[in-house]
Amino acid sequence: MENTNTKQLDPIDSELAKQTNQSADTSSSIATIAYITLMGLIIAFVMNKDKKEAFANFHIRQSLGLTLTGLALGIISLIPIIGWIIYIVGIFVLLYMWFMGLMNAINKKEQSVPFIGEKFNEWFKNI
Repeated sequence: MENTNTKQLDPIDSELAKQTNQSADTSSSIATIAYITLMGLIIAFVMNKDKKEAFANFHIRQSLGLTLTGLALGIISLIPIIGWIIYIVGIFVLLYMWFMGLMNAINKKEQSVPFIGEKFNEWFKNI
């Protein structure tokens, strides 16, 4: 007996599936690179400049927000005592947000970083 449940992909459908899969892998790679240092953010931005992958753009916005938050914490740390306390607490929170963003990019999830990730999307929507 012939199995009627097996479906053969049309060559065009098969090629489209390959392109979609490659595009998803490229977008995921760009998103992951965005979280690896400031240089990674710049590289991801340049890599995604022409393609404008939505998933990569999302994580580039999140990474940019985290980078600017770290810069703001660095400036706050210049204030004696209270600034130092805010900086120490802020760095641990920032590290947690960075880790969650990186894990979301690796696992191909378009999920904002905790606490202020939605604001990053709102503020950097033109990127």
